[in-house]
Amino acid sequence: MFAEAALEMPRPAALRGDASPKRSTSAPPLPTTIFSANSEIYAQGSPADSIYRVEYGTVRIYRLLTDGRRQISAFHVAGEFFGFEADSTHHFFAEAVSRTGVREIPRPMESDLARIVLPLALKALVRAQEHLLVIGRQCATERVAAFLIDMMARQGNGPQIELAMTRADIADYLGLTVETVSRTFSRFKECGHIRLPNARAVYITNVGALRELCA
Repeated sequence: MFAEAALEMPRPAALRGDASPKRSTSAPPLPTTIFSANSEIYAQGSPADSIYRVEYGTVRIYRLLTDGRRQISAFHVAGEFFGFEADSTHHFFAEAVSRTGVREIPRPMESDLARIVLPLALKALVRAQEHLLVIGRQCATERVAAFLIDMMARQGNGPQIELAMTRADIADYLGLTVETVSRTFSRFKECGHIRLPNARAVYITNVGALRELCA
């Protein structure tokens, strides 16, 4: 299974949309930059002098392989941070999947924000490690089930999840073909595990069955 959903946390003044009148010395709120669907947030090799918080929408992190194929390593949804790097450059590309609002937080960060961000960075690392286990050891059915359970958790554990990403995005994330992803969604629907209200939404009707598949 993937790591749990993004945490709701108190937001330092630099991230809040309203500046507190009692703290005249606090940093001004950071602006939200709007990215249209499929637009680049940063490129592989660009300076890693900031981290980023998704205000709304979805971000994909990916790298292009030597043969031209794309490998997506992560999706980030509202409330999650991304752009963590151990050195001074980005090792992946970041793009908006859909219309997405992002706040850029310059490094080094103010101390109260750094205390909040550190555990989230560690959770992102855990999620990345678990994703490697999913694509390395599980069959297609298990991978797609794990993906749906993960997205459900990260969107509040409600039965209906919104998928901003396409089937091609999901395939590149899970190391599968688009056809395999589509067939697996159809199989889950036929088995009564899910309903598909539209191309970008999944209603999970049998959470237990999906959990058993990816346990």
